[in-house]
Amino acid sequence: MTENKKIEKTPRLYCDLAGWFHLLTAPEDYQTEAAFYRALFLENCHPPPRTLLDLGSGGGNNASHFKSSFKLTLVDRSAEMLEVSRRINPECEHIQGDMRNVRLGRQFDAVFIHDAVSYITTKTDLVKTIKTAYMHCRPGGVALFVPDYVRETFAPSTSHGGHDGGSRGLRYLMWTWDPDPEDTSYIMDFAYLLKDGDAVTCENDRHIMGLFAKDEWVGLMEKMGFSVKVIERQPNWWPPMGTRLFLGIKPEK
Repeated sequence: MTENKKIEKTPRLYCDLAGWFHLLTAPEDYQTEAAFYRALFLENCHPPPRTLLDLGSGGGNNASHFKSSFKLTLVDRSAEMLEVSRRINPECEHIQGDMRNVRLGRQFDAVFIHDAVSYITTKTDLVKTIKTAYMHCRPGGVALFVPDYVRETFAPSTSHGGHDGGSRGLRYLMWTWDPDPEDTSYIMDFAYLLKDGDAVTCENDRHIMGLFAKDEWVGLMEKMGFSVKVIERQPNWWPPMGTRLFLGIKPEK
């Protein structure tokens, strides 16, 4: 399997279109999902977690549900997305940084990397990301990785959705496909219909995503020092074949 050779480019959703983010995916959409992750942290972290580092925190949707249970530090490489998150999570610490190389000089009870980890498209960068999580996780703590797909569950698909807010609204069509099954990436192409008052415009946006096998995930995490649990979850909407979550427990000694 060859590594992805496509040039890394920040999707427009996280820069010039960031102001529309919560009309594509709203905080309330994440309530059930965040409760599932919170239960995993509480069940597997000993003693129970108080601090949580969210790497690739995006618009802060999960954080909006976590903050009642944990003291949060939110890290994202997009300044625009950090500003979006601050609007709904002003009480949380926000830091601009890349999950591959950020170093905060402190450890947390739990480290969380939601679907932002799907933007890691090479094995080299995946190792760097796992190392970041390991270094920031205290002994006895946990790190949870939630890629959209592993290679075994990937299938081309389409989906659509969106939200309204005041005089503005967004509807999207998402097309997920893989032009080269031999490399470590796939593509999500978005078309956004953006309504502002009576005016509607259409924008396109390409997201290059990473794709690794379950055993690759487990092997890299174990090599880093984690004890690994693979958790299968069948969400009620997307992706169609469910997800594989990777929970790393850092040894206490």
